[in-house]
Amino acid sequence: MQGVRVLEVAQFTFVPAAGAILADWGADVIKVEHPVRGDTQRGFIHMGGFELNPDRHPLIEHPNRGKRSIGIDISTDGGREVLYEIAKTSDVFLTNYLPVQRQKHKFDVEHIREVNPGIIYARGSAYGDKGPQRDVGGFDGTAFWTRSGIGHALTPEELGGALSQGIPAFGDSIGGMNIAGGIAAALFHRERTGEAVEIDVSLLSTAWWAAGASVTQGMETGETMRSQMPDTVGPTVNPFLGNYLTSDGGTINLCIVSPTGYIRDAFEHLDLPELADDPRFCDVMPLFENAAEAARLIADSIRSKPFDYWRERLKTMKGQWAPFQSLVDLAGDEQAIANDMIVEVDAADGGPPFKVVRGPVQFNHEPLRTTRAPLASEHTELILMDIGMDWDRISELKDSGAIA
Repeated sequence: MQGVRVLEVAQFTFVPAAGAILADWGADVIKVEHPVRGDTQRGFIHMGGFELNPDRHPLIEHPNRGKRSIGIDISTDGGREVLYEIAKTSDVFLTNYLPVQRQKHKFDVEHIREVNPGIIYARGSAYGDKGPQRDVGGFDGTAFWTRSGIGHALTPEELGGALSQGIPAFGDSIGGMNIAGGIAAALFHRERTGEAVEIDVSLLSTAWWAAGASVTQGMETGETMRSQMPDTVGPTVNPFLGNYLTSDGGTINLCIVSPTGYIRDAFEHLDLPELADDPRFCDVMPLFENAAEAARLIADSIRSKPFDYWRERLKTMKGQWAPFQSLVDLAGDEQAIANDMIVEVDAADGGPPFKVVRGPVQFNHEPLRTTRAPLASEHTELILMDIGMDWDRISELKDSGAIA
């Protein structure tokens, strides 16, 4: 993406996450922030029940690393002039503001296209840019988790209520990746045809794509899938699919979707070698017919020993499995580290490096190199000089409050 300039007028995580991915890929991403308060998310000091250090802010670092920040008051005539001048030099305009704000401050598609007809205009929204609720805002907790059916599917029916999302900005980050992919396709299309397109990604559509197979099943049958309570394997047709509790409260997930060729090896690793010769379980069809009994025997075996025993024991098992880990556990996962999933950037407070997560796409096995998230308005003068603005005009704009 080197040579591609992205002008981002967005807040929070959903759309800025797309800008972060594009910056990871080499684009020059210019983040427009309010001259006084910056991105509203900079003021968030709590996340998931934890108090945040405003100088080491994950909700800023994660979706904004690699960018440059400019302070522009887009509610002023002078601020809009600056916005348009940057738009003239940009390939992509990226926003998550609602239609009423885009119209009020004149940065909707027709305003930006008037100064740059060839710009790709990308919108992120809660529910889409068409229909009766195009003007309704939302967050991933509402559009991605609650309304979409994701939260319902992941809440066991026996709870009699609803699980909270548990991971702030979860759908935001997935949706940001979708926007970045759409922008990449749009840039390719423009290069091939000369046509600049508009892009729309919503949190609702992101959730439905993530759950697409289950949504399709529901539309086909009218039946909905639900998560099961812990230590519940049945009803099942495959005892090698499910979460099994260990003696010390850990969980081992077995996910041998197609047991053909795995049965003997799996039973041996589960300390049940005799079952591989039991006519009830020795082949796929009888195994499926007697799945409930096999699942009970597997559960008893796994429950007889601690989590660390099974983590070591199953390392050589041919079939698929995984230890149930926390997000903190993953930070020390040797496979995550080997695949460069953690990136260190210089911290704005001058303290130890800040660790962020690289995007899911890796090119040529190369680790990501990026910079920390910018401070609000950190690069205003540099960006304006980059587009050819002289210092006298920059000073005038500063004095008027149009920029910071």
